[in-house]
Amino acid sequence: MISKTHRSNAVLLLVAIIWGGGFVAQRLGMEDMPPFFYNGVRFTLGSISLLPILRWRKKKKPPSPVSLKEALVLGGVAGILIFLGATFQQVGLVYTPAGKAGFITGLYVVIVPMLGIFSGDRVSRPTWMGAILAVGGLYLLSVRGNLALSLGDGLVLLGAFFWAGHVHFLGRYGKRIDPIRLSFYQFILTALLSFGVGFALEEVTWNMLLAAWQPIIYGGIISVGVAYTLQVVAQQEAKPAHAAIILSLEAVFAVLGGWLILGESLSGRGILGCCLMLVGMLVSQHKKER
Repeated sequence: MISKTHRSNAVLLLVAIIWGGGFVAQRLGMEDMPPFFYNGVRFTLGSISLLPILRWRKKKKPPSPVSLKEALVLGGVAGILIFLGATFQQVGLVYTPAGKAGFITGLYVVIVPMLGIFSGDRVSRPTWMGAILAVGGLYLLSVRGNLALSLGDGLVLLGAFFWAGHVHFLGRYGKRIDPIRLSFYQFILTALLSFGVGFALEEVTWNMLLAAWQPIIYGGIISVGVAYTLQVVAQQEAKPAHAAIILSLEAVFAVLGGWLILGESLSGRGILGCCLMLVGMLVSQHKKER
């Protein structure tokens, strides 16, 4: 019989695969749509895709012990973290390749355990070693001759801090509410915030939807509706730091997707940087179970 831990690990790995492909969908989608409008559409589609499940679960399960107010607060915090992470990532993808953005986003694997310090967790030596290796990899991957990150790299890196906050938040509070309900609330708020900023700052037309329907379908139903919900479900059992190391593998699948579909490539220096970041991600999670 498969244990709950192994089952949650398998689900998180599936999420990483889907999110890796999501980087490619985001790059393709922004060829026809501005970033905020794209995010608004895909998170709206993601929330709509959950409505049949919510209706079915309402009939099958007893009423939730969590009040509507508490559910909205939890979903609101999670939604704001997703909105900020997705915003910086999406805008950053305008200026940086999908594979490269995937590896930079993967830095949240060393940020998550560091956030645990504020919850009273001790940061182990492997975590610090992993952080140093990952930062060294980021330097090789992203830093130019003038020792400055490119605009896109910096935006994606900033988004990684909000993704880390989201993983950490789900690890601490996700068990208090039904995962489908939490996913729905966080998607709705992310969509509303994205549309609000998009309609204020971007020029949008509904013809964009027709031009980018394939990336929208993948990014909305698969990457948002399926993958984010599976993340919430899996983190009912997995610890935040453990979840982060598995989810960080999205970077590997982002590189593969960028290479196979978009024809992207990395220099030898960039490949070495990717390897160092991946090693840093793995080393940071090396700890004996007690």
